[in-house]
Amino acid sequence: MKKCVTVFAAGALICAAAMGLSSCTADDGKTLYLYNWTYYTPDEVLRDFEKEFDCKVKVDSYASNEEMYAKLRAGAKGYDIVVPSQDYVSIMMKQGMFAEIDQSKFTNRGNINPAVLQKASYDPEMKYAVPYYFGAAGISVNKEFVNWTDYARDWGIFSDSRFADHATMMDDMREVIGDALAHKGYDVNSLNESELDAASDMIEKEWKPNLVKFDAESFGKSFASGEFWLCHGYAEVIYGEVPEEKWDDTIDFFIPEEGGASYLDSMCILKDSKHVELASEFINYIHRPEVYAKFLDAFSFPCFVNLQAEKYMTKKPMYKASQLENCTLKVDLGDGLDKYNERWQKIRFTD
Repeated sequence: MKKCVTVFAAGALICAAAMGLSSCTADDGKTLYLYNWTYYTPDEVLRDFEKEFDCKVKVDSYASNEEMYAKLRAGAKGYDIVVPSQDYVSIMMKQGMFAEIDQSKFTNRGNINPAVLQKASYDPEMKYAVPYYFGAAGISVNKEFVNWTDYARDWGIFSDSRFADHATMMDDMREVIGDALAHKGYDVNSLNESELDAASDMIEKEWKPNLVKFDAESFGKSFASGEFWLCHGYAEVIYGEVPEEKWDDTIDFFIPEEGGASYLDSMCILKDSKHVELASEFINYIHRPEVYAKFLDAFSFPCFVNLQAEKYMTKKPMYKASQLENCTLKVDLGDGLDKYNERWQKIRFTD
């Protein structure tokens, strides 16, 4: 997602950068400080929570897990809830950065899809992390420019020379190599040398010749303009660039049945939170089915994390939630990440 940073006065900005949000202001005990991806919680949900619990919610944003983690490790204070992705949840759990979730206050616990918890092997009991959104990159075909329908509906579509000079894949090694591993029938987190070699060879010899470039930034705009007919990326980026009235006629988005790499963002309470009770109420509030449905509707997301929310949804999602079932979370690989880096450097920068 695109991220943005709120502009403060110079003195406040310096203070916030060094210490976090609440260290610059007096703590009234009725303000919740949320550190989250930008545009990831609808304003309506925040305002409704404020009214019901007679409080304020202050939001600061980050552009990446790395930015969020670096700021907190550098000593930023004052945040109550943070929303990292699965690999950083795992890292931060091991480093003791989270407070335990008060299960007695998490009365909406039963709304969480067991299939999501099964995938979240690092914390299946939600001791520290409550799932917020589970998503995955997929494949988009521009039907306005593609006049054939017999293309593969799996990752092998990137081998199809009919898309040559009009195709792109994400500039993300875990996504691209992970999906190649899935297409080969391997685990997207594999550290097996021969499996990684097979996946990398396929990318280099079969997929890359058809690609204009690896692109993680502008593929949505290029898809909407007709420059790209085949894109690997997040549905919300593609749909966000195409007028809603043209979605059905323009976009064929799908996540292959063979699965692929996925992500799970979760709500976590920081260990030094000063408003743990209010943070607990917020996490539980988000998972009221009617509230979670507002979140899904705001982004046209499918209902996969909170199954009870579906009956309250008013908008058609971009794709069916069932397409996420075979996807596998990208986990923290530790030093094993070097194996991916080595191969990615060759894929990206060798002709």
